[in-house]
Amino acid sequence: MSYKLNPAEGSRHSKKRIGRGNATGQGRTAGKGHNGYKSRSGTKAKLHFEGGQTPLARRLPKRGMKIFSKVFRKKHVYQIVNLEDLLSLKVQKLNSEVLFKKGLIKKKDVPVKILGRGEFDKKMELSFNMFSKSAIEKIEKAGGKVIFL
Repeated sequence: MSYKLNPAEGSRHSKKRIGRGNATGQGRTAGKGHNGYKSRSGTKAKLHFEGGQTPLARRLPKRGMKIFSKVFRKKHVYQIVNLEDLLSLKVQKLNSEVLFKKGLIKKKDVPVKILGRGEFDKKMELSFNMFSKSAIEKIEKAGGKVIFL
């Protein structure tokens, strides 16, 4: 025959009373060990504190963070279009608006650079922000005109 003996409801508290003498079962050092930083009252180490070791945030290289980059730097981002992509278009004058409507570029306001990949034999007037040397040669050889914006 086995009995289950439990203390009466509410007769025991779950919270340990630390630092209230030997009678609590947590007397003398109150479960905090001997001396040391965490044995003192009012201790709370900073989040990045690693016991005097150089913190991780200071050990890692500071690359790519906004505080180290130039704020007023001009971002030279161009949308690239090759000459071979322009052959399918049936227009005499080409600019970024036409390319946007045809779906060759994604944004109107971002500068466009024409590269000289592929054969080009159409007489067209191209007005864009940038051209490669080979693109200019091929366009002028075909009888076209290059206009820098």
